[in-house]
Amino acid sequence: MTRPTAEPGPTVSLVTGANRGIGHEVCRLLAAHGHTVVLTARSLAHAEEAAEQLGRDGSLVHPLRLDVRDPDSVTAAARDVAERFGRLDVLVNNAAITYDTWQRAATADLGVVAEAAETNLYGPWRTVQAFLPLLRRSGHGRIVNVSSEAASLAGMGGGTPAYTVTKTGLNALTRMLADELRGDRILVNAVCPGWVATDMGGPGGRPVREGAAGVVWAAELPDDGPTGGFYRDGRPLPW
Repeated sequence: MTRPTAEPGPTVSLVTGANRGIGHEVCRLLAAHGHTVVLTARSLAHAEEAAEQLGRDGSLVHPLRLDVRDPDSVTAAARDVAERFGRLDVLVNNAAITYDTWQRAATADLGVVAEAAETNLYGPWRTVQAFLPLLRRSGHGRIVNVSSEAASLAGMGGGTPAYTVTKTGLNALTRMLADELRGDRILVNAVCPGWVATDMGGPGGRPVREGAAGVVWAAELPDDGPTGGFYRDGRPLPW
C-alpha cells in the first residue's frame, strides 16, 4: 500500500541550532531558494530575534523553540510543525557544542564528553525519530547531518575528543539511517562545512556562506541523489 503524502507546495525545511553561525546562514539560503523555513533555537526569544534579522533581508522564516537535548521540547516542536505544515521535507541537524581543543583523549573529562554527546549525537538522533513521520509524509525527505572532517577515521589524530567522538558517532548514525530509510525515499547524508569563521570555529576560517552552501546542496538533492555519504562542497570525504 502506498503511504499518503502531504499536498505539494513549497519545500518545508527545519534547521536546528539556527539562531547564529552556519545554521542561520543555511536558513537564509534555503529561504532565498523558496523554501518555507523553520528556524529553531533552544530559546524562542533567540529564534525570534534570528528570524527577525533574516526578515530584514526579505527572508520569510518561522521561529520555533527546539532544544535537541530535551525530549519534550523536540516532541513539542514536531507537533507544532505537524499542525502548521502537515509534513517536513528537509531536516538539517546543525546544533552542536564543545569544540574541546583543551582536552586530550587520554585525560579527557568524560562528563564533558557526555554533555557533548547529548547535543551532537543524541540530539540529532531524537530529532530524527520525532520528525520521521513528517519526513515520511513528504515522499522525498532529506536529512542533513552537519558533521566535520575531524570525524573521518581515515585521517584522525588526537585532540578535541568530545567533539571528534560525537561527530564520528553522528557519521555512523548517518550511514545506518540512510540504509534504513532508503525504502521511504528519504536521503540521509553527512556534510562537513569546513573550517568556518563562526563562534565555534573562531576567526580565520572560510566565509560562513561557503560552508552553508554545502549543507544546502545536500538539502536540495534530487530524488535520485546519493544517500549515506559524507561530503564537503558536494564532494565525497573519506569516512
